[in-house]
Amino acid sequence: MTNNTEDISQPSNVVSLPDDIKPEDFPELLEQTLVTFNDGDVIEGTIVRIDRNEVMVDVGYKSEGVIPSRELSVRKGVNPKELVNEGEKIQALVLDKEDDEGRLILSVKRAVYEKAWGDIQKVSDENTSIKGTVIESVKGGLIVDIGVRGFLPASLIDVRRVKELSSYIGEEIEAKILELDRQRNNIVLSRKAYLEEEMSEERQGFLDDLQVGDIKDGKISSIVSFGAFVDIGGMDGLVHVSELSWRHVENPNEIVKVGDTVSVKVLEIDNDKERISLSIKQVKEDPWLDFELHYKLDDIVDGEVTKVVPFGAFVTIGKGVEGLVHVSEISSDKVDSPELALALGQKVKIKITELDIEKRRVNLSIKQTDPNWKEEESNKKTPKTHSSESQDSSPKRQTVEGVDESLENILQELKERGIGNS
Repeated sequence: MTNNTEDISQPSNVVSLPDDIKPEDFPELLEQTLVTFNDGDVIEGTIVRIDRNEVMVDVGYKSEGVIPSRELSVRKGVNPKELVNEGEKIQALVLDKEDDEGRLILSVKRAVYEKAWGDIQKVSDENTSIKGTVIESVKGGLIVDIGVRGFLPASLIDVRRVKELSSYIGEEIEAKILELDRQRNNIVLSRKAYLEEEMSEERQGFLDDLQVGDIKDGKISSIVSFGAFVDIGGMDGLVHVSELSWRHVENPNEIVKVGDTVSVKVLEIDNDKERISLSIKQVKEDPWLDFELHYKLDDIVDGEVTKVVPFGAFVTIGKGVEGLVHVSEISSDKVDSPELALALGQKVKIKITELDIEKRRVNLSIKQTDPNWKEEESNKKTPKTHSSESQDSSPKRQTVEGVDESLENILQELKERGIGNS
């Protein structure tokens, strides 16, 4: 039961007597001690008997008060013996001074309810939080005992999605009040809002201590198409896909995995939006600095194939600079599918054909590493011809190399049979 021993209100059947009572004052004092109350009053009594379905209370009235078990708590199906003890002082609200059977019907639940609504209204007005115990799991959320039954939607239980609602039963939680309607007895709670508020204060303190340029160790918490989020101890920051590596990255999963430990550099802090931009690549040495010192246009160097795409392949040279070998630069022969010509990890000789240090762009060629590549391409582009003369001294006819031989054979056979001769 929730706080039934607290001072709900001054019970109407409790009378304070002076310490220095004189005999002549007895008649007047006796009159004062006669119990007077009405329906709706909160009175105090002592529990004298506990049954399965009801609790009997001595309130100093002509008959003992009866508290039905359903009126002991907002919780359903409770055993009265688990909530109260004989001899215990208790406060209850008068539901019916005399029912059809002449009994005084009381309710602890309603007494607590009246006080609770006052407290709840105050919490709502002041936008503070309230504590309660989860007592039920229902469709769409949880029921929380906060003196009255409050509903906590599943989507507002935590900052992350909760799968098993029943695991919260019996747990004391703290939540914010989102909706309050006493007439409809409707209270909607949000533990998520409370947690976010607490986390926001922690995050703000974390952000105040964080500086642009700081190097932090963290863990990859999630990966999205545009980058990866890293938990740096107080909150998550985003490493954009362009800041994952010095080389070209299309899919962040190529570089990191959830749970990986990484070092990151703080690039930007947005205190208003509570966002942090991070970089993994800027913690490492910039390979372009070394590249600029040791490589120049038309150099032929060693490289390694790091990615094969429909339009060519990316090859890494030096300490991590990645350049593109267009499909037309893979071989002097026609290449339809780069993935059939090159394999990931393959070591290749490449020539630097275009270089823009400022834009950090380099184009490469494999075929141009052959000194005779121009001659080979020129020969392949020039059609080879030859003359053929038939045995019957028919006019000579040129044929182009590469024409379908089967067609030539068909024409020759027709000619031998005299078909098509004029």
